[in-house]
Amino acid sequence: MQATHIWGDERRVTDAAVKIASARISSPSDPKTTARPISALRADAGTTITPAGIGVDQAFSVFQDVIAPATRAQDDPLNLAYIAAAPTRAALAFDAVVSSFNIFGGTWEAGAGAIFAENEALAWLVSLLGWPEDAGGCFVSGGTSGNLSALVTARHTALARRGSRPEGGWKIACTSGAHSSILADARVMDVEVVEVPEGDRGQLTGAALRAAIAEEPGVFAVVASAGTTNAGIIDDLDDVADVCEELGIWLHVDGAYGGAGLAAPSARARFTGIERADSFIVDPHKWLFAPYDCCALLYRDPDLARAAHSQHASYLDRIDREAWNPTDLAVHLSRRVRGLPFWFSLAVHGTDRYTAAVEQTLATTRAVADAIEQSATLRLLMEPDLSVLLFDRPGWSRDDYYAWSDELSRAGRILCVPTSWRGRTVLRLAFVNPATDPAAVIEILTTTTA
Repeated sequence: MQATHIWGDERRVTDAAVKIASARISSPSDPKTTARPISALRADAGTTITPAGIGVDQAFSVFQDVIAPATRAQDDPLNLAYIAAAPTRAALAFDAVVSSFNIFGGTWEAGAGAIFAENEALAWLVSLLGWPEDAGGCFVSGGTSGNLSALVTARHTALARRGSRPEGGWKIACTSGAHSSILADARVMDVEVVEVPEGDRGQLTGAALRAAIAEEPGVFAVVASAGTTNAGIIDDLDDVADVCEELGIWLHVDGAYGGAGLAAPSARARFTGIERADSFIVDPHKWLFAPYDCCALLYRDPDLARAAHSQHASYLDRIDREAWNPTDLAVHLSRRVRGLPFWFSLAVHGTDRYTAAVEQTLATTRAVADAIEQSATLRLLMEPDLSVLLFDRPGWSRDDYYAWSDELSRAGRILCVPTSWRGRTVLRLAFVNPATDPAAVIEILTTTTA
């Protein structure tokens, strides 16, 4: 039976979808879009899933008039909260193309061309790390799954080398500044976390690591940060690598946000030691201008990942294990080729423009930091390692911070949410969009906090 006998003629659907996608990609986002209560959404959307369907026009109307306006504009230049996303228009457009081709990206047999292109993008990241050319990995959905997959590989490798599970169980070492996904992944893996005291700037140091794990024989991996999400701090990677090499412990570097800084020559020296890591992640959807969801997971030795993650079943027996199969490198089997929009944008624009874009955000960060330091009402709390700024407004209470943030957010002027730093409420800006105008940010900060 032909598909049209079931679904009808869907040409009008596809034409309308392409038109809507084109209009959105070529237009600026609306900074006032935001979450709404579920009761309001339900009332405005009505019943959308029915036996007969609501039809093309009504479905698109609900999406454009109800659903989309109730989502936050991640690519707005003044969305400086959390870690937003500022994909290139090339990446956004090609994401729609990728979806239309419906490529299975788990095995070389099914997605060879697409996997080849993804690997080209991964090879650029490998070169930024200073790793051997035979290093590599795959794209997964985000930092949580990337960190999990790397740590599963680390534990599998440790078990193979040690021969048995240590008395007291397996453990991961990191600071309290490590991303929340590390604790979540540890729970999934049923392993303990050894919390290492932070240095004076909140960083993981080799000395503190050595002291913390001296009596912890079960530590199989150390997680270092190449740009923490809350403060943008880069750990003392070289010192940490010294300890890991000496003790034979896997070093995983979480660069989900900050790893993009490797593309900027002005920041590269801050990552010294990262070339000695065993695994690494970076999210192109954070600061490398790709759309959601896209995390690059890389291994110095991909064979160790294959040993940990390869799945075997009767219908998988004919998979070519000599080829590069993303299925064998992470906790997944089915996957879309989410790295293709990143590859396409890199191919279109070139790596020099990527370097310029990252450098631009670093320059914006520095300009705003200088303005805060010169402000009579604001105080910079620490010099930025990358593109995150922590600052406060002396005299304000927690309620003052939240009232200020909410008012500016509702007005669509700037999205800057309070955070916690060393037990107190402060403000935080995260720059990942090269279109952000530092003068606009400075004007808003100085006029609204006076």
